[in-house]
Amino acid sequence: MSEEKQIRLDRMRYTKNSLASTLAIAAILFDVFYFISIYESNVGSWYYNILMGASILYNLIFMLAAFLSSEGIKNYKIPYAYVLVVLGVIQIIRIFIYPVRAHSSSVTIQDQAVIVMETAQFVRCVLYLLLSAICLIASAVVGYIRSRALKQHLETLNIQSA
Repeated sequence: MSEEKQIRLDRMRYTKNSLASTLAIAAILFDVFYFISIYESNVGSWYYNILMGASILYNLIFMLAAFLSSEGIKNYKIPYAYVLVVLGVIQIIRIFIYPVRAHSSSVTIQDQAVIVMETAQFVRCVLYLLLSAICLIASAVVGYIRSRALKQHLETLNIQSA
């Protein structure tokens, strides 16, 4: 192993995994943009159902789990990489819950059919969820790779990892 790589690995013992953590925080930010875009919509009573309550509850749990995972992955803890992947997959699944359903639905307001979610808002919501998922999965990959490298480095130094 080259001396430069050895130094870089040794520095990881004293620095945080800020790239992985920042990507997870960016995913939360994109989720907030999605949250705002969906919940500012007020097209008839289409959004007023139990699914909306579940969506709000999930958003709160998502933000807490993603923040907790960002802190864990920042400290090179591998299990948080798995949590980030699961959250990323769920973000992709969420595209088919509200955005697709709302885009393909219409309500009647004053005897006129109105699309619940216009195409521009649909594209924006899908983009926010995809960007959030990409950030989460990238955070997981970066976190996993760096955590494994640090763990292997610590094993060569005969130091027990915390």
